[in-house]
Amino acid sequence: SLLPMASPSGSAGVRAEPCGGASSTISPIRPTLSSAPPLLPPVWREFVWGAIAGAFGEGMMHPVDTLKTRLQSQAIMSGAKAQKNIFQMVRTVWASDGLRGFYRGISPGVTGSLATGATYFGVIESTKTWLENNNPNLSGHWSHFIAGGIGDTLGSFIYVPCEVMKQRMQVQGSSKSWALNATKGNVSQSPGTQMYGYYNGMFHAGSSIWRDHGVKGLYAGYGSTLARDVPFAGLMVSENSAYAFSLFL
Repeated sequence: SLLPMASPSGSAGVRAEPCGGASSTISPIRPTLSSAPPLLPPVWREFVWGAIAGAFGEGMMHPVDTLKTRLQSQAIMSGAKAQKNIFQMVRTVWASDGLRGFYRGISPGVTGSLATGATYFGVIESTKTWLENNNPNLSGHWSHFIAGGIGDTLGSFIYVPCEVMKQRMQVQGSSKSWALNATKGNVSQSPGTQMYGYYNGMFHAGSSIWRDHGVKGLYAGYGSTLARDVPFAGLMVSENSAYAFSLFL
């Protein structure tokens, strides 16, 4: 039989008396606390973490990207002069602009990577689910490929203008080195063409490009960027999904 029993702390416990006369105390059952709900729904978590990952990657690799842009544009900047290799370019950037030269254009770079990472990772899962539910024939690799392409395309509406601003600022370097190049006539351009002025920051660059060239200027190279990035994004998502699935086999 079960009889109420007072515990030392004053709270009521439960005492069990079996038929043999021996008594034992059963500890009261304490209710378990349910886990707290997540601060963000899963979709928004993907947006946030995707944006953070994109911005962090851009911040870490921006100096390398600056060197790449400088190497690719040196034919325009130096005309017919001998082309520099990557080690010579490192010395050139350091001598003319110092450490700041490697991070020139990082503001539009991080902004574009924030948008790309957020839309890319935030759209992938919901798009894959929608495609597989509404088009069973597209399940598997095809749904992953299409979802990756859609996510990258949506991000490109912000990424490409930011990339244009970033690359122009990377080529310019510091105001001192840009003015020196313009004075020496190092910038190769068509006769009668006026070279764009120095950009003080991201918003100055965007407004200047918009004023001088309109929307086409901000989206220069948009088609080639999609042709490069969309297949890559689709293949990366489909291959990563296939690899993750193989881990559970």
